[in-house]
Amino acid sequence: MEEQQKTVKAHKLVVNNRKTSMVTGVLDVLSFDLNEILLETEQGMLLVKGTDLHVNRLSVEKGEVDLSGTIDSVSYSNISQAKKQEESFWTKMFK
Repeated sequence: MEEQQKTVKAHKLVVNNRKTSMVTGVLDVLSFDLNEILLETEQGMLLVKGTDLHVNRLSVEKGEVDLSGTIDSVSYSNISQAKKQEESFWTKMFK
């Protein structure tokens, strides 16, 4: 019986002096404005908060994003948790 191994794909987050950032392993840019950027990465959802944030370069093929602005916080959440919360919201809404 063959064991199926879950492969973890590469993801890297580099922040330089809280002014620029380079992210790899990006699957999608879900939303962005001057104060928040939400990315779906190989390791889960990545939320970058700050001021005057910009997506300078996006390469979907390579899965790379370059950001600039003043970065105040970076936080991760699991994709499965986000989907469960979304499903829970819609389930409650239509009950």
